[in-house]
Amino acid sequence: MAGGRHVVVVGGGIAGLTAAWVLLRDGDPGLTVTVLEGASRVGGKLRAGSIAGVAVDEGAESMLARRSEAVELAREVGLGDDLQPPATAGASLWTRGALRPMPRGHVMGVPGDLEPLAASGVLSPAGLARIPLDHALAPHRYEDDVSVGRYVAERLGHEVVDRLVEPLLGGVYAGNAYDISLAAAVPQLLPIARSGGSLVAGVRALLDAAAERPAGPVFMGVRGGVGRLPLAVAGAVVAGGRGSIRTRTTVRELERTPTGWRLITGPTNAPVPIEADAVVLAVPAAPAARLLRPHSTVAAVELSSIEYAGMALVTLAFRRADLASMPAGTGFLVPPVDGRRIKASTFASNKWGWLAESDPDLFVLRTSLGRAGEEAVLQREDAELVADSLDDLREAVGLAAEPIDTRVTRWGGGLPQYAVGHLGRIACVRDAVERLPRLAVCGAVYEGVGIPACVASASKAAAEVLAQLAGPYARPVH
Repeated sequence: MAGGRHVVVVGGGIAGLTAAWVLLRDGDPGLTVTVLEGASRVGGKLRAGSIAGVAVDEGAESMLARRSEAVELAREVGLGDDLQPPATAGASLWTRGALRPMPRGHVMGVPGDLEPLAASGVLSPAGLARIPLDHALAPHRYEDDVSVGRYVAERLGHEVVDRLVEPLLGGVYAGNAYDISLAAAVPQLLPIARSGGSLVAGVRALLDAAAERPAGPVFMGVRGGVGRLPLAVAGAVVAGGRGSIRTRTTVRELERTPTGWRLITGPTNAPVPIEADAVVLAVPAAPAARLLRPHSTVAAVELSSIEYAGMALVTLAFRRADLASMPAGTGFLVPPVDGRRIKASTFASNKWGWLAESDPDLFVLRTSLGRAGEEAVLQREDAELVADSLDDLREAVGLAAEPIDTRVTRWGGGLPQYAVGHLGRIACVRDAVERLPRLAVCGAVYEGVGIPACVASASKAAAEVLAQLAGPYARPVH
């Protein structure tokens, strides 16, 4: 690759920052990278904050450790010594009027072991009695994509979906199980669906195979909050002098040039062009569609069809002395069918040892509110969301104390919805983008909403751009 090349990354979330870091790490020493972020801060949906004087996450608080990409990135940027697994385990479900243990032996709520499920009390006797029919049902092979909710309900009944699958999927996507793609969201179940056999037996086989693999933490956090990760990556990007980050810089247009791309920023009456040999788009579907529309109608149309869900996080700090008691474990999920206001609560001071060490006299927990189609929740006043959270916590765990500090964080349109057919839409987008020279896309909309998936998506985009820069400039394919 010739020296002096310049790559612009549009978007300063974890995907964009990772793409910039990989470009600088693996590219020619003469390569320079500029990250353009429209907001006033980098990090996207990962954000570190504080409450009552202690650090907390205001976005995602953990990352899947059984996928190595995010943990490896954290180590590369100097956070290796601060990686910590949860200090405790044991989540619950607040359903059917009580806090009940999350039954062991499931894949995204789909049971493979009925004994702990029966003991948990999560399902009614009728719901439990429906599950064994799975073995007697005639084989049905799902050749095309199907929603998680439809597939599981047809095999095991609606109660399994409503009280087990829905709250777990909702915690990841803030969506509806009856709308979310099986192939995109729970791909490990797809071979079972395509075989047409027993779902319970298939899940049991998956669990048996997992038990044979080396044990280790499922999730990992970062001392001081996962929100430190994008800041550490940003620091690594600018440390060597070849990378720069500009916030409050929205890209309004993307133009082709004879050897690359021109990005138009600044106000419409005083546009500021930025020349680039290559571009990585690491932004949500809507802005990506807007920038790609003049160059690929197919990519723009497919991206524009992807919907997003918003949610709000309420963080509450209490004096431990004011709490009569709090349940053990990491917190609880709430099935939408139970009609509660909150959809989950995390007992952060139980879950993260570093948080308990920061102030042993403080107890921090948080709740989440809002699912797909519930955008009105985000319009409510902070005090109303706090009051709703406290009312539900009072009923769920008997919490009677008043918080000494509160914090409300809204993530409007934060989570892409992987609707049925999502993988096909993304395949169309990728095929269209591949026809555009020296341009790549990455982020949560493409290969997964979790941090490791975003890191992997960004690494792939960076590798694609570096490969294209190593060869001659190719004219667009129409």
